[in-house]
Order: sequence, then C-alpha cells, then structure tokens
Amino acid sequence: MIWTVVILAIIGLDQLTKYVVMENIAYGDKIPVIDGFFYLAHWKNTGAAWGILEGWRFFLIPVTIIVSIILAYYLVKSENRLFKLSLSMILGGAIGNLIDRAFRKGGVVDFLDFHFGSYNFPTFNVADCFIVIGTILLSYYILFVLKDEKDLENSEE
Repeated sequence: MIWTVVILAIIGLDQLTKYVVMENIAYGDKIPVIDGFFYLAHWKNTGAAWGILEGWRFFLIPVTIIVSIILAYYLVKSENRLFKLSLSMILGGAIGNLIDRAFRKGGVVDFLDFHFGSYNFPTFNVADCFIVIGTILLSYYILFVLKDEKDLENSEE
C-alpha cells in the first residue's frame, strides 16, 4: 500500500508542477531563477529522453504501458524495500510522463532548464527526476544488494 501512495504522490507532484508551469509561463518562455544557470521554462518534448524518438508518441505510449506493467509485477513480487522504492519512483515518473503523452498531444511538458557555461542541459521535469533517481537506486540494488541477497540465500542452503 505504501508503494501505491509513493507512486501517486510522484504523479501528483509531477502533474501539479506541470500545471503551474502551463498556467504561468508562456510556451517557449523562461524565467531566471539563478541568472545564467537555472531557469524555469515552458517547453514540450515530443520524444523520449533528450528528444530521441521525436514524434513517436504512438510508439512510446504502448512501450511505457508495457514496461510499467512489468515494473508493477516486480514491485508486487519483491520483498526488498530498496527495490520497491526504486521501482515506485520509476513507475511514478513514467506514468507522469505517460499522462502528458496520452492527453497533451503537444508532448511532455518540461520546465527545469540548466545552463553550464555555454552548454544548455536538456530541459526536464519532476517525473524525469524521479525516473533518474529510481534508476540510480535500482542500479545500486542490482550491483550491490542483489548479489548479497543471493550470497546469503546460497549460504543458507
């Protein structure tokens, strides 16, 4: 039950922040938070990360649904809290962006815009943050925790 709450909270936060941006920042505009470094912007991404597969909405929607179902299956089956947290974060972010792809035909709303000197990092959103953090936690789990769990199971046999 707690994992459902985590997923719903992430989706809610993501959709709320996107709504605030759409209502307060004209499309294509940006507001300096830290001039020359961080801006709140209003952009849309019609593809996946960094704009790859741009315009492939009807491919990305079913793929996201299929991957989400698989992640939900593993979320229910697992007993490890770190694994469940990582999957919950990824699922919440994926569903947040899926809502945009399905119901905002212009694409996923992105608004966090960082500049590092002359380099402008691709604009992203709250859902993307949770997907990245969840993926980092999942990587940690796979690389370090899962191995220890398997070693512990083998030593008990």
